Amino acid sequence: MPRSRVNVRELQLPLRDRYTRDPGSAPVVLRVTGGSADLSDPLHCTVHADGAPEGGFRSGAHPAVGGAGDVPCSGDLLLAALAACQEVTIRMVAASMGIELEALEVAVEGDWDPRGTLAMGRQFPIGITAIRCHTNVTVGGDEQGERTERLLRSAERYCVVLNTLRGGVEVSSTFALEKADANGH
Repeated sequence: MPRSRVNVRELQLPLRDRYTRDPGSAPVVLRVTGGSADLSDPLHCTVHADGAPEGGFRSGAHPAVGGAGDVPCSGDLLLAALAACQEVTIRMVAASMGIELEALEVAVEGDWDPRGTLAMGRQFPIGITAIRCHTNVTVGGDEQGERTERLLRSAERYCVVLNTLRGGVEVSSTFALEKADANGH
């Protein structure tokens, strides 16, 4: 059984102390930007997260709407965010609880009808209409399943993306149009 190489409690202790002493230091603004990819390619883009400035995420249109299918579509990235959050949360909670994981698998599915995106009629929704997250965990030495159950309840409670999707969140969107000058600038 693999034992965690990271002491999560030790890593989080100074953070908990700081947030207790200075509650205003806790809120974080996550920021992702796009628009840096080749504008002559309407099927692909690259987005960059401020939290990982060295890496970017390539994405593209899904084949069901004319994409090449060579990179994940934005819906895939949404589902991947849930899978990643669920997995990291389980790993961190298990490490914090001193639970050794023998196996872990997270699979996420989303239902989407591309006809809405293709503007084929108002009767077709635009967006993912249902998401299912399946998580399977094997914990050694837990024949009754009590520790595993406690682990999964805690992980479900603290998964940021899962709770965001379940609770919904206000989303604002702005668009600004700038006209190029006669030279195309």
